[in-house]
Amino acid sequence: MKDFKNDFMLAPGCYLLNHSVGRPLKTAEQSFKQQFFTPWQDSAVEPWGDWLGIIERFTQALSMLFNAPASEFCPQVNLSSALTKLVMSVERLQQNDTVILMSELDFPSMGFALKKALPSSCELRFIPVKCDITDANVWDDYITADVDMVFVSHAYSNTGQLPPLKSIVEIAKSRGVLTLIDIAQSAGVVPLDLNALQADFMIGSSVKWLCGGPGAAYLWVNNQHITDCQPKDVGWFSHENPFEFDIHDFRYHQSALKFWGGTPSIAPFAIASHSIDYFSRIGSIALRQHNQQLLDIIAQELDGKVVSPHAQNQRSGTMILDFAGKQQQVLQRLKSANVSIDVRSFGMRVSPHIYNDEADIQGFIQLIKSI
Repeated sequence: MKDFKNDFMLAPGCYLLNHSVGRPLKTAEQSFKQQFFTPWQDSAVEPWGDWLGIIERFTQALSMLFNAPASEFCPQVNLSSALTKLVMSVERLQQNDTVILMSELDFPSMGFALKKALPSSCELRFIPVKCDITDANVWDDYITADVDMVFVSHAYSNTGQLPPLKSIVEIAKSRGVLTLIDIAQSAGVVPLDLNALQADFMIGSSVKWLCGGPGAAYLWVNNQHITDCQPKDVGWFSHENPFEFDIHDFRYHQSALKFWGGTPSIAPFAIASHSIDYFSRIGSIALRQHNQQLLDIIAQELDGKVVSPHAQNQRSGTMILDFAGKQQQVLQRLKSANVSIDVRSFGMRVSPHIYNDEADIQGFIQLIKSI
């Protein structure tokens, strides 16, 4: 197998914080200069023609990674903004009796954005934290006839859990309920085929497993909804022809780019498109297999400390470990050895990527066993 360590900028020690920020490619800086700065520095004409080509490459890379047409993707600055734009664009979700279902385990920012994007009379309903969100029966119980949309995280950041996404979408469809998928914690490391899944909406980012840095988020709209969506937060790049310049004539772009808005940010997408293209060529299936093999080693060696799922069909790319009274001692030992992890309410989060190998994991395990 290829030694992927050679492709990434890795500091001394062992980096297992990929659920937070992925490491940059060694080629990222040069690629960024060629895509973003060279057209700006070396030409006497405005660089917008070249810069907009970056966005096209970004949506094409997403298309390859998630198996959906590039026209169904739109760049966004972050997930909260993407979520707000989506919810406010769907007429059904702006009625006084709208109900949106999500889990108490979802990232808080998503709840904040939903609450403010909905009319004040609407209900944001939660699946309690005590419920097992890996169980399709739980979703079956909560996706009731009065729910208008279910918000689902493809992977839950603090618990390392995967929900039964296919079953959730099928249950929702059978009851006429819309589905919106958050892939912030799964993009790149958990395969996702949007064409096969046929959810309604998706939001995601590039900063974690895709190693694309912050600021290069995106939304996806199933083609059957693009015409009906009426974004409120628009600008000249939401226009069918941004360069028409007629203030009396606004027409939505015919693709998901109707969600784009005003003068776009370009730089983050230059970095991210390069990185996503790299991972698209490896493939999410290969990334997933490598990640899960390394997590299996941790699970076998530290079985009694694992509080996240053991079964691969319920496990994300992150393992959660709880050392109870020795948590701080373990953290200090790892920190002194330059092993990068973090801690949330359920325990220590550990996330190996394609540039981690078995030696990294064994070294991590031996440090813990030495306490």
